[in-house]
Amino acid sequence: MQRLRAHAGFTLIEIMVVVFILGLLVTLVAPKIIGRTDEARRTKALADIKGIEEALHLFKLDNGFYPTTDQGLQALVTRPSNARNYSPDGYLEKVPVDPWGNPYAYFCDGQNYIIKSYGGDGQEGGEGKNADIDNRAT
Repeated sequence: MQRLRAHAGFTLIEIMVVVFILGLLVTLVAPKIIGRTDEARRTKALADIKGIEEALHLFKLDNGFYPTTDQGLQALVTRPSNARNYSPDGYLEKVPVDPWGNPYAYFCDGQNYIIKSYGGDGQEGGEGKNADIDNRAT
C-alpha cells in the first residue's frame, strides 16, 4: 500500500529559498527605483508647463493677448471679463498643480510670460530637488 502525503505544503528550505530570491531582487532593483521619484516629478512638471504653454498660445490666438498676472492660469479654465473670443470649453479642464501639490506660478507682462514650479520645497530658489522649474529652462 502506498503512503499518501497527508499535508501537502512547502518545506522550510523552500520558503527560505524564495525569501532569499526576493531579498536579492529587492537589493538589485530598489536602488535603481528609489531616488528616481524626484527626477520623475521634474519631468512631470516640465510636461505640465508645456501643456500650459499650449493652452496659453491658444488663448492668445483666440483673444489677442495672454492672461494678465492677476487673472492667472484661472483664465484658462473660466472666461475672464476682457476675453472677446473665449473657447466655450475653456483651454484647460482645471488649474493644474505641480507634482509636489503646489500651484504653478504665472507671471505675464503682456507680451512674455513665465510659468514656474518652485520645486520640492515650494519656495523660490533652491537646489537639487528643491530647484525651481520654469518654461524658460525648456
